[in-house]
Amino acid sequence: MTRPVDAGVMIATMTLDDHPDFVAMMQRTPGVVLRQADGREATARYLARNPGMSFVARWPGRSGIVGCAMAGHDGRRGYLQHVMVEPECRGLGLGRQLTERCLQALLAAGIEKVHLDTLADNTAAHQFWTHLGWSNRNAEIVRFSRLLVDDPNA
Repeated sequence: MTRPVDAGVMIATMTLDDHPDFVAMMQRTPGVVLRQADGREATARYLARNPGMSFVARWPGRSGIVGCAMAGHDGRRGYLQHVMVEPECRGLGLGRQLTERCLQALLAAGIEKVHLDTLADNTAAHQFWTHLGWSNRNAEIVRFSRLLVDDPNA
């Protein structure tokens, strides 16, 4: 489903056809790291496992995407990933609208709590999420990760 938002921007459900634009946006967005897990096959698995939960924004007359938000769940908890908005498109409420679409899709799937991660030095993201009412739980939660392959970019 595609609907207009402010300034003529259109939000649509993300498909695998959006992958090249998604990767290009990741590469040019400060505070976002492109990993092998963002490759085409992994993205295809993610979108298939979480249908209708990720969204992209396009500005008519402009190539590529100007925003993205991906969401998924494990059956108990939801997760937001890669919420990005082009710097010149910020302040229009686009990040909020993309996030809200994801949260509505997760709630419709029975998910009542959602988590997200940001890089420690991405202060712009920290300010954005705090502004939207999200809680920083760094004092309570410690994230552990383990690579299952010999590649630090996995």
